[in-house]
Amino acid sequence: MKNKFIKTTFILLIGGFITKILSMVTKIIMSRQISTEVLGLYMMLMPTLSLVISLSQFGIPTAISKLVAEEKRNNQKLVFSILPFVAFINIFLMIGIFIIAPFLSEKLLKSTDLYLGVVCIGFIIPFTSIGSIISSYFLGKNKVIPSTFAHIVESIIKLLLFTLYLPLIANKSYSYIICFLILSNVITEIISIFIMMLFLPKNLNITKKDLIPEFDYVKSALSIGIPNTGARLIGNIGFFLEPIILTFTLKLIGYSSIYINYNYGIITGYVIPLIMTPSFFTMAISQALLPTISKDYALKKKKSVKTKIKLAIFLSLIIGCSATFFFISCPSTLLKFIYNTTEGANYLRILAPIFLIQYIQSPLSASLDAIGKSSANMKAIFIGTIIRCSSLFIFSLFRIGLWGLVISSTLNIITVTIYDYFILDKYVNA
Repeated sequence: MKNKFIKTTFILLIGGFITKILSMVTKIIMSRQISTEVLGLYMMLMPTLSLVISLSQFGIPTAISKLVAEEKRNNQKLVFSILPFVAFINIFLMIGIFIIAPFLSEKLLKSTDLYLGVVCIGFIIPFTSIGSIISSYFLGKNKVIPSTFAHIVESIIKLLLFTLYLPLIANKSYSYIICFLILSNVITEIISIFIMMLFLPKNLNITKKDLIPEFDYVKSALSIGIPNTGARLIGNIGFFLEPIILTFTLKLIGYSSIYINYNYGIITGYVIPLIMTPSFFTMAISQALLPTISKDYALKKKKSVKTKIKLAIFLSLIIGCSATFFFISCPSTLLKFIYNTTEGANYLRILAPIFLIQYIQSPLSASLDAIGKSSANMKAIFIGTIIRCSSLFIFSLFRIGLWGLVISSTLNIITVTIYDYFILDKYVNA
């Protein structure tokens, strides 16, 4: 089982590496084709996009991976029992997004250029949900090649779209460009879904009985999905409120909208994506960790659980330390190479050591999900979000520009990671 975990992790890491390289090239093309102002506006929408996706999935992908891995249920019936519930949530969210789009863009985000972008987010919802469910099913079966291959092709398609079409619309309105950036996700998700479906068994026999939802299966999924969604929802609400609190507070003490958008674009459009690069690999490790720990914990193999958690943390730190060294030693060079700018070098140098802690947060969180303690992770994120939002408001009043955002992010990362570690240690060693 340990060898299978290492093999799965290796495949996900290789796939993650290829995908991340393609994503990095895509970001280079995007940053060189659009202005920092447009990038800042686009990044203002990312918290909303993350929040909506989390709500639309309702923690179901994590639940499917865990329940399929335990091998206690009819997996076909499990998926078909959950689909109607997910479809209802998706339709409800899409209607809600279309209704609140004017208020969200004009009143909260303070930009009419974001109205159509908010509307476009609604069209992404069903495709991300379906893609995540299929991917999670394969992950629970410890078959990672379908989703890995699909993500690579998805990244290639996005790279081609940005390469071919961004230069053609670079001089269009801000609203037009933002819509293109968001709707490109619809195209890539559809392609990803199609590819994963090609890997489904050719002799798949779906009966009418499979299509009838089983209440116990839905209940089992929701018992995992609700706290998982709560954790994601709380985190995304904090992420969603971030630009609102920041804009309100800084404008209150005299900063201009141009200054706020420009610097917010630098941090969230240049620095954070670059510094989060290793997290893609730690997420791959976490994906491999979830089904194998779920199975071992169900079989009461605690020694195996502890060994795999330690291995996952070790691998995450190796990747994180290597990246952190480069972020600290040559931040300007990296920013220049990737984004053709040195803006944000000071932010990158300060945040890099802090995000080393963030890199081990994913395996810790996945381990809590695997042992059925998602509620503990939800509590950690709730505490971290309260600290993040309140400290962002307080430190922004100190007239230190966007450094208030840096401080609040740091406090959040440290709080959540330490809490997750101690809770996991408590249950695994019990």
